[in-house]
Amino acid sequence: MVQAKKPLVIPVFIPHSGCPHQCAFCNQSIITSQKTSLPDKTAIHHIVTQFLEYKGKREKVELAFFGGNFLGLASDIIVQLLEFVQPYIKEKKIDGIRFSTRPDTITRSKLDLVRPYRVSTVELGVQSMNDDVLLKSKRGHKSGDTTNAIHLLKEYPFKIGAQVMVGLPDDNEASLIESTKIVAGLAPDFARIYPLMVLKGSLMEHWYKKGRYQPMSLEQSIMFVKKMVHIFQAAHVKVIRMGLQASDMMEDKSMVLAGPWHPAFGHLVFSEILYDIACNKIDHCMRTLNPGQVSLHIHPKSESRLRGNKNINLKRLRQQYPEFDFLILPDEKISINQVEIGE
Repeated sequence: MVQAKKPLVIPVFIPHSGCPHQCAFCNQSIITSQKTSLPDKTAIHHIVTQFLEYKGKREKVELAFFGGNFLGLASDIIVQLLEFVQPYIKEKKIDGIRFSTRPDTITRSKLDLVRPYRVSTVELGVQSMNDDVLLKSKRGHKSGDTTNAIHLLKEYPFKIGAQVMVGLPDDNEASLIESTKIVAGLAPDFARIYPLMVLKGSLMEHWYKKGRYQPMSLEQSIMFVKKMVHIFQAAHVKVIRMGLQASDMMEDKSMVLAGPWHPAFGHLVFSEILYDIACNKIDHCMRTLNPGQVSLHIHPKSESRLRGNKNINLKRLRQQYPEFDFLILPDEKISINQVEIGE
Protein backbone atom coordinates (compact mmCIF):
# COMPACT_ATOMS: atom_id res chain seq x y z
CA MET A 1 0.00 0.00 0.00
CA VAL A 2 1.39 3.39 -1.02
CA GLN A 3 1.49 5.81 1.90
CA ALA A 4 0.24 9.35 1.36
CA LYS A 5 2.95 11.96 1.41
CA LYS A 6 3.11 14.12 4.51
CA PRO A 7 1.76 17.64 4.00
CA LEU A 8 4.14 20.46 3.34
CA VAL A 9 4.32 22.51 6.55
CA ILE A 10 5.21 26.18 6.10
CA PRO A 11 6.72 27.40 9.40
CA VAL A 12 6.09 30.96 10.53
CA PHE A 13 7.90 31.63 13.80
CA ILE A 14 6.65 34.06 16.43
CA PRO A 15 9.32 33.54 19.12
CA HIS A 16 8.12 34.40 22.65
CA SER A 17 5.13 36.32 21.28
CA GLY A 18 2.11 35.89 23.53
CA CYS A 19 4.22 34.30 26.29
CA PRO A 20 3.45 35.72 29.76
CA HIS A 21 7.04 35.05 30.85
CA GLN A 22 10.12 33.06 29.89
CA CYS A 23 10.25 29.43 31.01
CA ALA A 24 13.49 28.25 32.60
CA PHE A 25 14.55 26.21 29.57
CA CYS A 26 13.41 28.55 26.83
CA ASN A 27 15.08 30.87 24.38
CA GLN A 28 12.96 30.71 21.24
CA SER A 29 15.06 33.28 19.42
CA ILE A 30 17.93 30.80 19.41
CA ILE A 31 15.82 27.77 18.47
CA THR A 32 14.15 29.57 15.58
CA SER A 33 17.22 31.62 14.54
CA GLN A 34 14.87 34.59 14.47
CA LYS A 35 15.12 37.82 16.43
CA THR A 36 11.93 39.61 15.41
CA SER A 37 8.63 38.63 16.95
CA LEU A 38 5.58 39.04 14.76
CA PRO A 39 5.72 38.78 10.96
CA ASP A 40 3.76 41.25 8.87
CA LYS A 41 1.79 40.53 5.72
CA THR A 42 4.85 40.99 3.49
CA ALA A 43 6.96 38.63 5.57
CA ILE A 44 4.28 35.92 5.48
CA HIS A 45 3.93 36.33 1.71
CA HIS A 46 7.68 35.85 1.31
CA ILE A 47 7.69 32.74 3.52
CA VAL A 48 4.68 31.19 1.79
CA THR A 49 6.03 31.88 -1.70
CA GLN A 50 9.41 30.41 -0.79
CA PHE A 51 8.06 27.21 0.74
CA LEU A 52 5.46 26.54 -1.95
CA GLU A 53 8.38 25.92 -4.28
CA TYR A 54 9.11 22.80 -2.21
CA LYS A 55 5.60 21.33 -2.47
CA GLY A 56 6.49 18.78 -5.12
CA LYS A 57 3.85 16.04 -5.37
CA ARG A 58 2.45 16.59 -1.89
CA GLU A 59 -1.28 17.18 -2.00
CA LYS A 60 -1.72 19.20 1.19
CA VAL A 61 -0.06 22.33 2.54
CA GLU A 62 -0.39 23.71 6.08
CA LEU A 63 0.94 26.94 7.52
CA ALA A 64 2.15 26.66 11.12
CA PHE A 65 2.64 29.42 13.67
CA PHE A 66 5.36 28.06 15.95
CA GLY A 67 7.68 29.32 18.65
CA GLY A 68 5.33 31.45 20.68
CA ASN A 69 2.03 31.24 22.55
CA PHE A 70 -0.44 31.86 19.75
CA LEU A 71 -3.63 32.10 21.79
CA GLY A 72 -1.81 34.28 24.32
CA LEU A 73 -1.71 37.05 21.74
CA ALA A 74 -4.31 39.80 21.83
CA SER A 75 -7.45 38.78 19.95
CA ASP A 76 -6.99 41.46 17.28
CA ILE A 77 -3.44 40.25 16.61
CA ILE A 78 -4.63 36.63 16.35
CA VAL A 79 -7.26 37.64 13.82
CA GLN A 80 -4.77 39.78 11.91
CA LEU A 81 -2.29 36.89 11.53
CA LEU A 82 -5.03 34.48 10.49
CA GLU A 83 -6.40 37.00 8.00
CA PHE A 84 -2.95 37.28 6.40
CA VAL A 85 -3.23 33.59 5.47
CA GLN A 86 -6.81 33.59 4.16
CA PRO A 87 -5.99 34.67 0.57
CA TYR A 88 -3.77 31.59 0.15
CA ILE A 89 -6.56 29.39 1.51
CA LYS A 90 -9.09 30.91 -0.88
CA GLU A 91 -6.63 30.33 -3.74
CA LYS A 92 -6.27 26.73 -2.50
CA LYS A 93 -2.53 27.14 -2.06
CA ILE A 94 -2.84 26.39 1.66
CA ASP A 95 -5.26 23.83 3.09
CA GLY A 96 -5.10 24.61 6.81
CA ILE A 97 -3.46 26.49 9.67
CA ARG A 98 -1.88 25.03 12.78
CA PHE A 99 -0.34 26.70 15.81
CA SER A 100 1.25 25.94 19.16
CA THR A 101 0.02 27.48 22.41
CA ARG A 102 0.05 27.03 26.17
CA PRO A 103 -2.62 24.87 27.81
CA ASP A 104 -3.75 27.73 30.04
CA THR A 105 -4.67 29.89 27.02
CA ILE A 106 -7.23 27.39 25.72
CA THR A 107 -10.62 28.97 26.33
CA ARG A 108 -13.93 28.57 24.56
CA SER A 109 -13.88 32.21 23.47
CA LYS A 110 -10.41 31.88 21.90
CA LEU A 111 -11.32 28.64 20.14
CA ASP A 112 -14.51 30.20 18.82
CA LEU A 113 -12.40 33.12 17.59
CA VAL A 114 -10.06 30.97 15.47
CA ARG A 115 -12.52 28.32 14.33
CA PRO A 116 -13.73 30.18 11.18
CA TYR A 117 -10.17 30.52 9.82
CA ARG A 118 -9.54 26.94 8.62
CA VAL A 119 -7.50 26.00 11.69
CA SER A 120 -6.68 22.31 11.41
CA THR A 121 -4.42 21.60 14.38
CA VAL A 122 -3.71 22.99 17.85
CA GLU A 123 -0.50 21.89 19.58
CA LEU A 124 -0.18 22.26 23.33
CA GLY A 125 3.09 22.93 25.12
CA VAL A 126 2.37 20.34 27.80
CA GLN A 127 6.02 19.58 28.75
CA SER A 128 5.04 17.62 31.88
CA MET A 129 2.00 16.51 33.87
CA ASN A 130 3.91 16.69 37.16
CA ASP A 131 3.08 19.94 38.96
CA ASP A 132 6.38 20.00 40.89
CA VAL A 133 8.33 19.70 37.63
CA LEU A 134 6.20 22.41 36.00
CA LEU A 135 6.78 24.70 38.97
CA LYS A 136 10.54 24.13 38.94
CA SER A 137 10.61 24.77 35.19
CA LYS A 138 8.69 28.03 35.72
CA ARG A 139 5.98 27.04 33.26
CA GLY A 140 3.31 29.10 35.02
CA HIS A 141 0.57 26.54 34.53
CA LYS A 142 -0.44 23.24 36.14
CA SER A 143 -1.24 19.79 34.84
CA GLY A 144 -4.94 20.45 35.33
CA ASP A 145 -4.72 23.18 32.69
CA THR A 146 -3.60 20.59 30.16
CA THR A 147 -6.38 18.19 31.13
CA ASN A 148 -8.99 20.93 30.80
CA ALA A 149 -7.52 22.17 27.52
CA ILE A 150 -7.61 18.77 25.83
CA HIS A 151 -11.13 18.05 27.05
CA LEU A 152 -12.29 21.41 25.62
CA LEU A 153 -10.39 20.96 22.35
CA LYS A 154 -12.14 17.65 21.78
CA GLU A 155 -15.40 19.60 21.40
CA TYR A 156 -13.92 21.26 18.29
CA PRO A 157 -12.85 19.81 14.92
CA PHE A 158 -9.15 20.48 15.51
CA LYS A 159 -6.47 17.82 15.66
CA ILE A 160 -4.68 17.95 19.01
CA GLY A 161 -0.92 17.71 19.49
CA ALA A 162 0.98 17.41 22.76
CA GLN A 163 4.56 18.63 23.08
CA VAL A 164 6.40 17.00 26.00
CA MET A 165 9.95 17.23 27.28
CA VAL A 166 12.51 14.88 28.77
CA GLY A 167 15.24 16.08 31.13
CA LEU A 168 13.29 18.81 32.93
CA PRO A 169 14.64 19.92 36.32
CA ASP A 170 13.50 17.76 39.25
CA ASP A 171 12.10 15.17 36.85
CA ASN A 172 13.16 11.53 37.09
CA GLU A 173 12.33 8.30 35.33
CA ALA A 174 9.36 7.44 37.53
CA SER A 175 7.74 10.88 37.28
CA LEU A 176 8.48 11.09 33.55
CA ILE A 177 6.86 7.73 32.84
CA GLU A 178 3.83 8.58 34.96
CA SER A 179 3.52 11.95 33.23
CA THR A 180 3.72 10.29 29.81
CA LYS A 181 1.00 7.81 30.76
CA ILE A 182 -1.28 10.67 31.81
CA VAL A 183 -0.71 12.55 28.53
CA ALA A 184 -1.29 9.37 26.51
CA GLY A 185 -4.46 8.72 28.49
CA LEU A 186 -5.84 12.09 27.41
CA ALA A 187 -5.67 10.76 23.83
CA PRO A 188 -4.21 13.62 21.81
CA ASP A 189 -3.89 12.86 18.10
CA PHE A 190 -0.10 13.04 18.16
CA ALA A 191 2.89 13.96 20.30
CA ARG A 192 6.30 15.53 19.93
CA ILE A 193 9.11 14.71 22.36
CA TYR A 194 11.90 17.21 22.96
CA PRO A 195 15.02 16.59 25.06
CA LEU A 196 15.93 19.62 27.15
CA MET A 197 18.91 21.58 25.83
CA VAL A 198 20.72 24.25 27.85
CA LEU A 199 20.38 27.38 25.72
CA LYS A 200 22.34 30.58 26.07
CA GLY A 201 20.20 33.29 27.59
CA SER A 202 17.92 30.90 29.43
CA LEU A 203 17.58 30.58 33.19
CA MET A 204 18.78 27.00 32.70
CA GLU A 205 22.12 28.39 31.57
CA HIS A 206 22.54 30.05 34.98
CA TRP A 207 21.57 26.85 36.82
CA TYR A 208 23.89 24.77 34.67
CA LYS A 209 26.89 27.04 35.22
CA LYS A 210 26.18 27.10 38.97
CA GLY A 211 26.00 23.30 39.06
CA ARG A 212 22.29 23.34 39.96
CA TYR A 213 21.28 21.44 36.84
CA GLN A 214 22.93 18.47 35.17
CA PRO A 215 21.72 17.67 31.63
CA MET A 216 20.91 14.12 30.61
CA SER A 217 23.46 12.20 28.58
CA LEU A 218 22.50 11.35 25.02
CA GLU A 219 22.33 7.64 25.89
CA GLN A 220 20.06 8.18 28.90
CA SER A 221 17.80 10.52 26.98
CA ILE A 222 17.41 7.99 24.16
CA MET A 223 16.45 5.24 26.62
CA PHE A 224 13.88 7.45 28.37
CA VAL A 225 12.35 8.61 25.09
CA LYS A 226 12.18 5.00 23.88
CA LYS A 227 10.00 4.18 26.89
CA MET A 228 7.84 7.23 26.22
CA VAL A 229 7.35 6.15 22.61
CA HIS A 230 6.16 2.71 23.73
CA ILE A 231 3.60 4.34 26.05
CA PHE A 232 2.28 6.60 23.31
CA GLN A 233 2.16 3.79 20.76
CA ALA A 234 0.24 1.55 23.17
CA ALA A 235 -2.33 4.36 23.50
CA HIS A 236 -2.44 4.83 19.69
CA VAL A 237 -0.91 8.30 19.94
CA LYS A 238 1.43 8.87 17.03
CA VAL A 239 4.85 10.36 17.85
CA ILE A 240 5.61 12.65 14.93
CA ARG A 241 8.94 14.08 16.15
CA MET A 242 11.69 13.27 18.62
CA GLY A 243 14.44 15.84 19.10
CA LEU A 244 14.83 19.39 17.88
CA GLN A 245 15.12 20.29 14.21
CA ALA A 246 18.72 20.26 12.99
CA SER A 247 20.12 23.69 12.12
CA ASP A 248 23.40 25.60 12.11
CA MET A 249 22.29 27.28 15.35
CA MET A 250 21.81 23.94 17.11
CA GLU A 251 25.37 22.99 16.15
CA ASP A 252 26.73 26.23 17.64
CA LYS A 253 28.21 25.34 21.03
CA SER A 254 28.26 28.99 22.05
CA MET A 255 24.46 29.00 21.81
CA VAL A 256 23.54 25.42 22.75
CA LEU A 257 25.69 24.93 25.82
CA ALA A 258 24.83 21.40 26.90
CA GLY A 259 22.29 18.62 26.60
CA PRO A 260 21.63 15.44 24.60
CA TRP A 261 21.86 17.01 21.15
CA HIS A 262 22.04 14.85 18.04
CA PRO A 263 20.86 15.89 14.56
CA ALA A 264 19.23 12.47 14.07
CA PHE A 265 17.89 11.95 17.59
CA GLY A 266 14.67 10.30 16.42
CA HIS A 267 16.61 7.86 14.25
CA LEU A 268 18.67 6.82 17.28
CA VAL A 269 15.51 6.18 19.30
CA PHE A 270 13.93 4.09 16.53
CA SER A 271 17.20 2.22 16.20
CA GLU A 272 17.00 1.22 19.86
CA ILE A 273 13.37 0.19 19.45
CA LEU A 274 14.20 -2.04 16.47
CA TYR A 275 17.16 -3.56 18.30
CA ASP A 276 14.80 -4.57 21.11
CA ILE A 277 12.30 -5.99 18.60
CA ALA A 278 15.05 -8.02 16.92
CA CYS A 279 16.27 -9.39 20.26
CA ASN A 280 12.75 -10.37 21.28
CA LYS A 281 12.19 -12.17 17.97
CA ILE A 282 15.53 -13.99 18.24
CA ASP A 283 14.81 -15.04 21.82
CA HIS A 284 11.38 -16.31 20.79
CA CYS A 285 12.84 -18.37 17.93
CA MET A 286 15.98 -19.48 19.76
CA ARG A 287 14.96 -23.14 20.09
CA THR A 288 14.27 -23.49 16.40
CA LEU A 289 17.33 -21.66 15.08
CA ASN A 290 20.47 -23.52 14.10
CA PRO A 291 23.88 -21.96 14.74
CA GLY A 292 25.15 -20.11 11.69
CA GLN A 293 23.61 -17.52 9.42
CA VAL A 294 20.33 -15.99 10.50
CA SER A 295 18.51 -13.46 8.31
CA LEU A 296 16.66 -10.47 9.69
CA HIS A 297 13.91 -9.42 7.30
CA ILE A 298 13.06 -5.74 7.44
CA HIS A 299 11.17 -3.22 5.32
CA PRO A 300 13.68 -1.22 3.20
CA LYS A 301 12.58 2.03 4.86
CA SER A 302 13.52 0.59 8.26
CA GLU A 303 16.82 -1.00 7.32
CA SER A 304 19.02 1.91 8.44
CA ARG A 305 17.20 1.98 11.79
CA LEU A 306 17.82 -1.72 12.34
CA ARG A 307 21.48 -1.39 11.41
CA GLY A 308 21.92 1.54 13.77
CA ASN A 309 24.51 4.29 13.62
CA LYS A 310 27.60 2.87 11.88
CA ASN A 311 26.07 -0.64 12.02
CA ILE A 312 26.24 -0.59 15.81
CA ASN A 313 23.13 -2.78 16.18
CA LEU A 314 24.64 -5.56 14.05
CA LYS A 315 27.74 -5.47 16.22
CA ARG A 316 25.63 -5.61 19.38
CA LEU A 317 23.58 -8.52 18.06
CA ARG A 318 26.72 -10.49 17.24
CA GLN A 319 28.02 -9.88 20.74
CA GLN A 320 24.68 -10.81 22.30
CA TYR A 321 24.27 -13.94 20.15
CA PRO A 322 27.78 -15.09 19.16
CA GLU A 323 26.47 -18.39 17.76
CA PHE A 324 24.71 -16.55 14.93
CA ASP A 325 25.94 -14.58 11.92
CA PHE A 326 23.24 -12.02 11.15
CA LEU A 327 22.30 -10.91 7.66
CA ILE A 328 19.83 -8.09 7.03
CA LEU A 329 17.48 -8.66 4.09
CA PRO A 330 15.19 -5.85 2.87
CA ASP A 331 11.66 -7.09 2.26
CA GLU A 332 8.80 -4.77 1.28
CA LYS A 333 6.24 -7.32 2.53
CA ILE A 334 7.38 -6.72 6.12
CA SER A 335 5.58 -3.95 8.00
CA ILE A 336 7.64 -0.83 8.68
CA ASN A 337 9.48 -1.01 12.02
CA GLN A 338 8.98 -4.76 12.33
CA VAL A 339 11.54 -7.56 12.11
CA GLU A 340 11.02 -11.16 10.98
CA ILE A 341 13.51 -13.98 11.48
CA GLY A 342 14.63 -16.49 8.84
CA GLU A 343 17.54 -18.84 8.18
